[in-house]
Amino acid sequence: MSSSTAVSSARERLPGLDGVRALAIVLVLAYHLFPGLAPGGFVGVDVFLVVSGYLITALLLAEHERTGRIALGRFWHRRARRLLPALALVIGVSAAAAAIIGGDVLVGIGWQLVGAATFSSNWLAIAQGASYLDQTSPELLRHAWSLAVEEQFYLLWPLALLALLLVPRRGVRVLAVAALAVASAVGMAVVAGDPVASPAAASTAYYSTLTHGSGLLAGAALAIARAPLSGTRARATRIPAAVADAIAAIAALGIVAAASALAIDDALVYRGGIALVVMLTLVLLVAADHPSGCAAAVLDAPLPRWVGERSYGLYLWHWPIIVLLCAALPTVERTGASGWILGAVALTASVALAAASYRWLEQPVRREGLGLLWRPERRVGRLALAAALVVATAVGAGAAVVRAPDASSAAAAIAAGEAALRAPSEPPTPSVPPEPIITTAPAPPPSTPPGEELLAIGDSVMLASAPALQERFPGIAIDAAVSRQMHQAPEILRGLAERGELRPVVVLALGTNGPIRTETLDEVRRILGPERELVLVTTQAPRGWTDDVNSTLSDFADRYLAVELSDWQSAIRPRLDLLAGDQIHPGPTGGKLYAEALEAPLTRLASLPRVADYLPDPLDER
Repeated sequence: MSSSTAVSSARERLPGLDGVRALAIVLVLAYHLFPGLAPGGFVGVDVFLVVSGYLITALLLAEHERTGRIALGRFWHRRARRLLPALALVIGVSAAAAAIIGGDVLVGIGWQLVGAATFSSNWLAIAQGASYLDQTSPELLRHAWSLAVEEQFYLLWPLALLALLLVPRRGVRVLAVAALAVASAVGMAVVAGDPVASPAAASTAYYSTLTHGSGLLAGAALAIARAPLSGTRARATRIPAAVADAIAAIAALGIVAAASALAIDDALVYRGGIALVVMLTLVLLVAADHPSGCAAAVLDAPLPRWVGERSYGLYLWHWPIIVLLCAALPTVERTGASGWILGAVALTASVALAAASYRWLEQPVRREGLGLLWRPERRVGRLALAAALVVATAVGAGAAVVRAPDASSAAAAIAAGEAALRAPSEPPTPSVPPEPIITTAPAPPPSTPPGEELLAIGDSVMLASAPALQERFPGIAIDAAVSRQMHQAPEILRGLAERGELRPVVVLALGTNGPIRTETLDEVRRILGPERELVLVTTQAPRGWTDDVNSTLSDFADRYLAVELSDWQSAIRPRLDLLAGDQIHPGPTGGKLYAEALEAPLTRLASLPRVADYLPDPLDER
């Protein structure tokens, strides 16, 4: 993301690199700014890492070929000039804006600032137990993890390369670095395990430099094998140009396909998905380097080159901007048309700020370093600008840390629900049934079943609503946990059945954390049997699968007499202000609305004969 395209060697620049960077940043922007557009757009970061490993190694090798040495101090100084000015500006502006907005956006801001400033964000995130898979309360500087991985590579790799150059045979060097890349990819697969069952382990595998360094190492291995900036290297022409161009197109389309098909909580991501994107990027770089091909010309066209040159700034700005927008506009829906409008606003602001930063901050510092501050004709103005940048960063960071809450509103709501479930509940006072009165008057309308007949199984949304459910339905049994998904429901129900803890009416609310399948609902219905009734709860979450989840639940409920739908999404959508900052978890008042949304479907089920008709609804013409 941060590598320079300018090189001083026999070749002026590596062909196509800016276009590859442009492809990478477009995927990342689509993933973060437009929900559902590119579910696997996070792989754009891995494209960046391959490019960085390739270019940095090529530059170091070219310097060693020209001078017989690698000037480590000069290399690290160039990296600092390239990375630090823009990063400091983003940190200062973002922290100051977050301090003004307040609330959830400031949670954990202290360790985030330290991590971003010291390029240790990934390790601090692991130490804090922060989950990349958790979208409940996105950290303002979460994206700094990849900058940390890159900078750690910049710090250690030149030293390792110097040792590697002592090995006389190039093939051995290539194999050694490629073996490290493979080991990193295998390590990711082993450490991640099952992301759904253990999101913390998957996050560790994703954040760690050791398990997410395969792209950097693979790019480095390719640079050692090809020496693309060598003054004596002859560019291979064995493959016809048309074939090379076709390979480049296939590789680029493969990367886009991966960004469309993968999901961050999919085990395939960690067990080969990222490795596949790394390999496709290597192929794209090689194919674009054909001396007679057209791929490099396409990648180096004015627009992709402009975007690629500013990709570092785009990456720095886009994430804090969308997080701050969502925090400042808590009642604006983050899905559908309104979500796309938010994304478009964030994209426009990111492009403008990245372009301004590139022109007036990054490029001047890159060319002249701190010496630009001492040029007589502009000394006062530039010193004032530098001082303002330092002060703004310090003041913004300080204000953010002072105002930071201990926990997000969503975490507080979940904690309150967990406390309510842990608290000993008093058994309901038994009532003596009145003597039956024989009357010819019509029977009263049915009411909701008593709490003693209800079993509620859910995720963190139900946890946050637990106090309200207990108040509205005394005696209700609640089995809820964070990060649960619908595919776990059959196993949960079987365990409850073995312990004899199933009740006549089961409420199932497990659509927040991932897609669901009709086959899973069919299995749930078989486990419950014809003697029990089922209420399915729709989900409210600014996530790509929400609409499909709710459509599947609604269709399933329509098929059966003894299955009802509690439309939580429709109930809460006009009152998003009753939800936490993540627009998912209800506070106390929202929890009461959650409980109220269950009354109508439970009343409809109460009107059925106790011998439940579990056959399809005869009125259902499907």
